[in-house]
Amino acid sequence: MEDTCWHHLTAQDALRLLDTSGSGLAHAEASARLERVGPNMLTEEAHVSPLWILLAQFKNFLVVLLVCATGLSLLLGHTLDAVVIFSIVILSALLGFYQEYRAERAMRALKAMAAPTASVIREGEPVEIPSAEVVPGDVVVLTTGDRVPADARLLEAANLRTEEAALTGESTPVEKDPTVVLDDDAGIGDRRNMVFAGTLVSYGRGQAVVTTTAMRTELGRIATMLQSVDEEPSPLAVKMDFIGKRLGLGCLAVSAGVVCVGIARGHPMLDMLIWGVSLAIAAVPEALAAVVTGALAIGVQRAARRRAIIRRLPAVETLGCTTVICSDKTGTLTRNEMTIRKIFTSGRVLGVTGVGYDPVGDLLADDGPVRSSADPTLLRMVHAAALCNDAAFVGNNGTRRLKGDPTEGALLVLAEKAGVGNGTIRQAWPRVAEVPFDSERKRMTTVHRGPDGSIVAFVKGAPEGILERCVAWELGGQATALTAESRRHVLEVGDRLAGEALRVLGLAFRRLDGVPDPAASGRVETDLTFLGLVGMIDPPREEARAAIGSCWQAGIQTVMVTGDHKLTAAAVARELGLLSDGRDERGVLDGRDLERLSEEDLAKGVDRVAVYARVSPEHKLKIVNAWKRRGHVVAMTGDGVNDAPALKRADIGVAMGITGTDVTKEACDMLLTDDNFASIVAAVEEGRVIYDNIKKYLTFLLSCNVAEILLLGMAGFIGWPLPLVALQILWVNLTTDGLPALALGVEPGEPDLMQRPPRRAGDAFFGPAVVTALSALSLTIFVGLAPVFYVYWQTEGIPKAQTMTFVTLILFELFFAHSCRSLRFTVLQLGPFGNRWLWLATLGSAAMTLVVLYVPSWARAFHLVPLRWQDWAVALSVSGAGFVVVETGKWMAARRRRAVAAWGGHRTERETVASVAGHAA
Repeated sequence: MEDTCWHHLTAQDALRLLDTSGSGLAHAEASARLERVGPNMLTEEAHVSPLWILLAQFKNFLVVLLVCATGLSLLLGHTLDAVVIFSIVILSALLGFYQEYRAERAMRALKAMAAPTASVIREGEPVEIPSAEVVPGDVVVLTTGDRVPADARLLEAANLRTEEAALTGESTPVEKDPTVVLDDDAGIGDRRNMVFAGTLVSYGRGQAVVTTTAMRTELGRIATMLQSVDEEPSPLAVKMDFIGKRLGLGCLAVSAGVVCVGIARGHPMLDMLIWGVSLAIAAVPEALAAVVTGALAIGVQRAARRRAIIRRLPAVETLGCTTVICSDKTGTLTRNEMTIRKIFTSGRVLGVTGVGYDPVGDLLADDGPVRSSADPTLLRMVHAAALCNDAAFVGNNGTRRLKGDPTEGALLVLAEKAGVGNGTIRQAWPRVAEVPFDSERKRMTTVHRGPDGSIVAFVKGAPEGILERCVAWELGGQATALTAESRRHVLEVGDRLAGEALRVLGLAFRRLDGVPDPAASGRVETDLTFLGLVGMIDPPREEARAAIGSCWQAGIQTVMVTGDHKLTAAAVARELGLLSDGRDERGVLDGRDLERLSEEDLAKGVDRVAVYARVSPEHKLKIVNAWKRRGHVVAMTGDGVNDAPALKRADIGVAMGITGTDVTKEACDMLLTDDNFASIVAAVEEGRVIYDNIKKYLTFLLSCNVAEILLLGMAGFIGWPLPLVALQILWVNLTTDGLPALALGVEPGEPDLMQRPPRRAGDAFFGPAVVTALSALSLTIFVGLAPVFYVYWQTEGIPKAQTMTFVTLILFELFFAHSCRSLRFTVLQLGPFGNRWLWLATLGSAAMTLVVLYVPSWARAFHLVPLRWQDWAVALSVSGAGFVVVETGKWMAARRRRAVAAWGGHRTERETVASVAGHAA
């Protein structure tokens, strides 16, 4: 019966198919079913042990190579070298272990959502049992505040509403109706005759027969999808692994070649092995993992200041190559604050300015602002809005929040904009009776005693239901008979407002002779006088519209994925610019249409859809897969349980920090503290900055390593002595490279950062710009160091030559650290003092070098001798000249780029957009 469409059956058919009745199951039968179907609990996959996670950190090729170098150094008696190398290995492993150990807890959060107990009917009597013992066929009793223990078909309901945001992503409570029978393909959000495991009863009461339990529920299906979705390594992780393997293989090949040539020339084998280890140490950037991790951590801190919490470090970099952002609507692209946009009263439509729950705004007619005091009907209408209302705002204007239904909150704000304070008017018009809202009547009535002692009933509800109970309508304070023509006019206005994706409510009133019997709602809600209509919507965030514009400029496509209705979603999308004319011709796809498409067909046309409406959990995963099949890097936002599989599958899963469930927060890569789409775009910008900075300091790090390989390799092949000993190489690679490289991680973004198209995840890390910069830096260092070593070796001996090579190499690196602030702009174009941390790092590295050079015990340990001022002049001149050469090359390249840009400036905007989109695709 797992494939049964329970929402397509009547309540009696469901009872019959489940072989039960309204009196519930017998205890013996319930026990038998529990034995047969198993407990009503979510299962989870076996977790990887912490020990295995720790051991997995040593599978990296560079780490293995460094461990081998540690062992060889110990065998050769180089204990200090071995200790330094192994310390770096352990530090990198512990950092990786900490990240992965905290990564997988989504299933635990899912299990915590299950109701601990459930009220069921067994043999005609209500009993309280553990939710794990609920079985198909049980009749569960639901009351306000209960968490639904399993999926169930409703048998009866009284004003029953459930919070299904965890499954549908929509925050509005869903009204339930056990009498309806729905189509087979009705989505979860439309199944008003069903209740679902893990959702919350927010209002009313009811009874339902359990149809499915445990992993067969909608919540369980999501858990199954979550388990089956494999996380993919980030583009940065792939590239770092590639770089590490190539560097490792390259250094092994060069080291082996040098050792073999040396032995063939008659050098002692032990000396050649020491040389080989030195060359391997020179080739391997020991600080690579630590520096990359440090830069990502810096990116995490910077993103956090912009309200985006990164849970997994590589996600910072992945954000930088994002090409598509699939965003939820409610609360992310919109404010999640219902706002009245238009009202119809006294025969005319008025606009309402202001957004959200801020009571600042005006009521506008064609000829200007309208005051409620000048129109008695408008005044009575806002009285009805404030009085026929159970909501309230708590706190002051700066921190106030709504307590109650969002629709009623919008009505309160309307009254405040019209000059009617809800606290004052409620004191002046105390409530003396009420008829609560229910789903059958679709209206609510409150009765109040006015300041003059009169008794007045105010009614709000669905326009059609209100209008059919009205006998008159009020125009400018005068009641006029409601004719067939006037009724038709009101309904046409209501349809027009609904066509603008506004949720429409009708308001009416009636004067009474006395306080009525609350049970006599039929008599109270007759002979009403119609006051008007209000049209409201959850408005888009202003900053979201600007952020979508930034995405467009940066070549990133934005897609709205929502459980809301198609018309509402399309209206919000137009306001945000997602469906605006002149930009693109993308459209709206409904969940039912999406269901009919295969993943292959969807992938073919996925870039032609800007809005997905009425989606289910499978749909969200399907959308992410379709984009990924087209080669895109996808960021997916969400707040409900239904979003977790899609978030895990996406390259970047973005959860909502305010409204998000624990499941979503555990499955995500990034958490928004303000639930704001604009914060995603800010994080994307930070991701681009981080990726640029990683390229910069990798170029910086590797330039030194490549120069060392060239120098040591050349020395080995032509028979020179060692220009640098192993410990000197380690000092340069770890200390001099490390601090400036970390400082490059906080380099601000370049001026054109968000005007560039997103890079493709498959692009080679060492593109033309990086290769050119790396080659220029390495060759400049090599060309400067080789003559320095040779001249000092011939004139003053090997120790002095090694010391001069050591100092000149450090000065080269300190100069080039500033040059590597950009691979495209010169230091003067960026501003020499734009990165104060880099100045502190280079000065600190220089100070430590002076210590190791002039403290006798350190100098002896590192095989260094003192230098005269003339030697310092030589080292500074050589390294400074190299810096000037590199900066001049960047300046000439920038001039060529400007010339190309000027030549291409005649292109139209559409051609430019097409170019950007083509690069992204």
